[in-house]
Amino acid sequence: MSNQDSMSQMLQVIQTLLGPEGCPWDQEQTPESLCDYLVEETFELVSAIRSGDLQEVLEEMGDVIFLLAFISCLYGDKVSLGQAMQHAARKMTRRHPHVFGETDINSREELTRTWERVKKTEKKHAGGYLLDSVPRSLPPLLLAYRLHSKAAKAGFTWDSLHELEDKLTEEWLEWKNALESKDHDKMLEEFGDYLFTLVEYGRRNQIKASSALSKTNIKFARRIHMMEDLAREKGWDISRLDMDHLEELWQEAKGF
Repeated sequence: MSNQDSMSQMLQVIQTLLGPEGCPWDQEQTPESLCDYLVEETFELVSAIRSGDLQEVLEEMGDVIFLLAFISCLYGDKVSLGQAMQHAARKMTRRHPHVFGETDINSREELTRTWERVKKTEKKHAGGYLLDSVPRSLPPLLLAYRLHSKAAKAGFTWDSLHELEDKLTEEWLEWKNALESKDHDKMLEEFGDYLFTLVEYGRRNQIKASSALSKTNIKFARRIHMMEDLAREKGWDISRLDMDHLEELWQEAKGF
């Protein structure tokens, strides 16, 4: 089945759900009510991609596309899926003059400058503030990365990694002082400052903090799962083990 036929089939399913003989739950939905579901399904798609499970990627991608199509149907003629795709195609063509035009670009830095320059000419961004294009609803680590990236494009960042490392040390000492003070509000602020600076340190080394942490989360969960399996094989109750035995299991799990 072609992409066009598949899209037509999906839209027909949605129209049936919204029709007189359709589903009462679907008929009650609005674009606003579907926002949380869209965010949830998008995170599930990201998780599937990072897991490398192609069947899961296929399923979760379908869920995201279905929700986008559902939302477009609820908007009716005001915001159609076709209009959205045409708008995206035109925008990407405009922002890649080195591919679709005659502009010569010889470096990644020049590519980034061209991208930002084109964005500023677009009505949505004209006359706005530097950080206006960064959605504040992004997950915190991703938001911090985007804020740093946007600020850096305007030259507002540390000149060198050495200076940034000094700043990390400074923020760590401020966190330690806050910790000693027992002032929870101050601890919260200083821990946040340290994390925010660490995100920039990762960005400057071509590392996205959210991606790095996601990989570590997956690795940690996998090793804990392995520890539980190993404990059962040994006839141990993992909830009753002391730290020495837990460390033994942890080191063994790291070998897999």
